[in-house]
Amino acid sequence: MNKTAFIFPGQGAQSIGMGKDFYDNFDAAKKLFDEADNALGYSIRKMCFEGSEDDLKLTANTQPAILVVSVIVNEILKSEGVTADIAGGHSLGEYSALVAAGTLKFSDAVILVHKRGKFMQEAVPVGEGSMAAIIGLDDETIIQICAEVSSLGAVQAVNFNCPGQTVIAGKTAGVEAAVDKLKAAGAKKSVILPVSAPFHSTLMAPAAEKLAAELDKVELHDAAFPVAANFTGTLETAAADIKENLVAQADHPVKWIACVNAMKNFGAETFIECGPGKTLCNFNKRIDKKIRSLNVENMESLQKTLNAIRA
Repeated sequence: MNKTAFIFPGQGAQSIGMGKDFYDNFDAAKKLFDEADNALGYSIRKMCFEGSEDDLKLTANTQPAILVVSVIVNEILKSEGVTADIAGGHSLGEYSALVAAGTLKFSDAVILVHKRGKFMQEAVPVGEGSMAAIIGLDDETIIQICAEVSSLGAVQAVNFNCPGQTVIAGKTAGVEAAVDKLKAAGAKKSVILPVSAPFHSTLMAPAAEKLAAELDKVELHDAAFPVAANFTGTLETAAADIKENLVAQADHPVKWIACVNAMKNFGAETFIECGPGKTLCNFNKRIDKKIRSLNVENMESLQKTLNAIRA
């Protein structure tokens, strides 16, 4: 049977105006934005609709903003009779997936990811860490070269996104040295990412520790359907395992290719990216061309996706 996977984007997908037309058209969107504003004690809605790019780019704001819009999409699809059999999310997106699966309460998740962003930023001062996407080189070579240059500054492969695209992160000096060496080794391209910290690297260990303490204060439920865990690349439903994985996820690589393959092996043939951007749809094309990828980020893409599913 053709199963449906909902997949949720991580940081980098944000843009001013995201979620606005859902807010104008759906009461569920109004309710969730209000709930998020109350939980945070400041207006994430205002920041999404009319904030400055710079404010929205700060990770403590980006994370709750993307989560809110992603969860709104999940609610709208449910109200249209489209539901997930399985879910996964990239990095921050894993929290959106867990809200969709009923593991985390929405307001708890909003506060958690706001704090997660803060902890990640505090772990490495702005400017001292960076990330770069390496295009067109195999993982083994990337891992090996990162190890070779780590004496200049800790650096490692942290996001296994799709064949031919792997992200490295670490101390700025280490990342720059690795980029030079990876180009010499045959990388087609490397792109320094517009992020404010080296996410998912060992430098995030202090953030993982603080996150563990916050997760202890929150009630997690077993998932209503399997959720792919970034840390293991496997499907999880037990609350205790999910909690452990969320802590480890902060300072360990994101095994996104493994997550997509696990959802596929479960029987998912249609993948719907819920939230801003089409990053995960693009990864899908490179992981397996046969995956049917749809996305919902505004009214237009919602209509297109509903038409495709109902056709």
